[in-house]
Amino acid sequence: MSRLLEGRIAIVTGAGRGIGRAHALELARHGAKVVVNDYGVSLAGEKEESPAHEVVREIEALGGEAVVNGADVADFEAAAALVRQAIDTFGGLDILVNNAGFVRDRMLVNTSEDEWDAVIRVHLKGHFATMRHAGAYWRAESKEGRPRVARVINTSSGAGLQGSIGQATYSAAKAGIAGLTLVAAAEMGRYGVTVNAIAPVARTRMTEGAFDTSAMALPEDNSPLVAWLASKDAGDVTGRVIEIDGQVITVENCWSHGPSRDAGARWQAEDVGPALRQLLAEAPAPEPVYGT
Repeated sequence: MSRLLEGRIAIVTGAGRGIGRAHALELARHGAKVVVNDYGVSLAGEKEESPAHEVVREIEALGGEAVVNGADVADFEAAAALVRQAIDTFGGLDILVNNAGFVRDRMLVNTSEDEWDAVIRVHLKGHFATMRHAGAYWRAESKEGRPRVARVINTSSGAGLQGSIGQATYSAAKAGIAGLTLVAAAEMGRYGVTVNAIAPVARTRMTEGAFDTSAMALPEDNSPLVAWLASKDAGDVTGRVIEIDGQVITVENCWSHGPSRDAGARWQAEDVGPALRQLLAEAPAPEPVYGT
């Protein structure tokens, strides 16, 4: 096979199991040196033994190089240390794959404040913290005349793009990640960094409790997309959200301006209804929320 990532240095968060593990192995197969981050938590967010050491052993068995990191990516200082570990161990950082997360699925009216805070923290703050510190490193390298061909691949979800019954908190976090991706791509492009997000579909610990997963793709089916987005060849692709469902890759439109009307003056409340109904009739119908 071709080795798209020969000599490049990557961090993959939440890489002990499922999709993250598949990403770490795929990047290693293409020649990347990998920091395998996994905090080691259950689906409910309870601490347990991390399988990251086994992933490192698998990478080493392939002839690759990898190290374990056990940071909580939503801890701001721990995220900084994660980035520093890659730099100190392998001599730099080229690729950040943000994948870590867990679910606490509830109908909205049954969701506790603690559940909301925990899921938003791990998914959304966990993406922010690692990008913040990696981005600062890439900016400094660029200013010193050592720009790196850097790549960020975030993890959104169909739940964040179309919504999902019983997953209000998770959907909100994943929608936030999509928005964060757009802004990070616009801001970090000047340093040679591309930032994209994937919306993977796979049979994992997180999906098995929420859906019938019997026909879903395997975690490793998502990883070739990540490997290509992480490559030097992908420099012209940034600020995109891309769904991958088995053999099907879809570029998501996300938010874009649709039909509009200019009243020519301040809108009057009684005029809004007829105009807005006409605009809605002209606009594409939204895709149904998962589970409806």
